[in-house]
Amino acid sequence: MTTETKSRSFFIRIFISPNEPRLRAGWRLLVHLGLVFIVGLALNFIASFLPFPTGGGMLAGQLGNLIVLTLSIYIARRWVDKRSFSSLGLKLDKKVWIDLFAGIAITFLMMGFIFLVEWALGWITFEGFAWQTESASSVTLNLLGILFAFTLVGWNEELLSRGYQLQNLADGINLRWGILISSAIFGLLHLGNPNATWLSAAGIFLAGLFLAYGYTSTRQLWLPIGLHIGWNFFEGVIFGFPVSGLDLYRLTHISVNGPELWTGGAFGPEAGLILIPALALGAGLIYLYTRKEY
Repeated sequence: MTTETKSRSFFIRIFISPNEPRLRAGWRLLVHLGLVFIVGLALNFIASFLPFPTGGGMLAGQLGNLIVLTLSIYIARRWVDKRSFSSLGLKLDKKVWIDLFAGIAITFLMMGFIFLVEWALGWITFEGFAWQTESASSVTLNLLGILFAFTLVGWNEELLSRGYQLQNLADGINLRWGILISSAIFGLLHLGNPNATWLSAAGIFLAGLFLAYGYTSTRQLWLPIGLHIGWNFFEGVIFGFPVSGLDLYRLTHISVNGPELWTGGAFGPEAGLILIPALALGAGLIYLYTRKEY
């Protein structure tokens, strides 16, 4: 074997999957990261020529994320992974809406559980409802806007974390490590949120494991997308808690006065020990739902 042949063989072992002619999983994830950067730059360049109003807050940011993440993952999935986009768990059938609404219903019960426990322990002070100080039209517009924003968040974060990252890591290592590593990345990404701590990152990591359970129970992303949408919406809008450190629009105004170790303080329930029994409840409900449907 010549030196050139040995070098070529070494190159193939490092970069190319031994099972099929495509990059190894780690390199595929790095290529996708580069695509996120390139698509993001292109979007910013195009947007600079369009008459968009300044600001826009969370909704504008999530619309940008929608374009960047969906397009970059579509390109990576088709031409780097050499798989179909739908193979990430985006099969369109009659179970799509059932899974979405099941996820939303499960998180309503989870967040309701957190609220009732903290209220029963005297950790919550009720301060009123949004419609007591706002017009009906204002409440409706704000409600629709935040629901749409949370829908985008659910799609964007699940497509990335439980979709592209988890599944490529599972392909390159194994499913267990794919779940652990993608959930750890999920937790670290939230360290940039207001009032974030390493305890909140640990809570988001556990939430990532919970959402991954929703994916592995169905092998589709629709249930975790529904869980993600419902989690944020009920946690923040309906029950009035901070959403991963963000103080967003709320229908119910409360103040939380209990011990931060349990309530999560200014970050919200994800940073508190109250999260653990809520996740156990949610996991049990996922099991009951998927046992019947899957």
